[in-house]
Order: sequence, then C-alpha cells, then structure tokens
Amino acid sequence: MSPLPPPGTPRARPCAICSAPRVEAYKPFCSKRCADVDLHRWLAGSYAIPVVELDGADDEDGRPPERDRED
Repeated sequence: MSPLPPPGTPRARPCAICSAPRVEAYKPFCSKRCADVDLHRWLAGSYAIPVVELDGADDEDGRPPERDRED
C-alpha cells in the first residue's frame, strides 16, 4: 500500500473525456483525440449553462423594466 501524499498536494486527475491517465502535452486530456472530442462538444453547443427566463422580467435589451415612479 502506497503512502498518501501530503495535504495540499494536487492529485492526478484522469482525462476529462475518457478517464484515462492524463498526458502533460494534452492536459487535461489523455490524447489529441479526447481534446478534439471536447472541442467538438463546445462548437456544437453541447456545453451550456441552463437558464430560467422569467416571463416579462426583462426588456428585449436585457435590462429590467422601468417602473412608473412619481417624484
């Protein structure tokens, strides 16, 4: 059984696509193929942050609607 690394030492993470050991030249991937798979996913729009739009909460320009105020 190997000893644990000292606290604060970064652990080696596997390839972000296939979980194989990473290669320094293609970090965080193991190969050019996995790097290309990730690039294709970005370009195809597979990676996205889900957004919940509230109906009528914003104007078309993205700003909240101005309220009628009496000064």
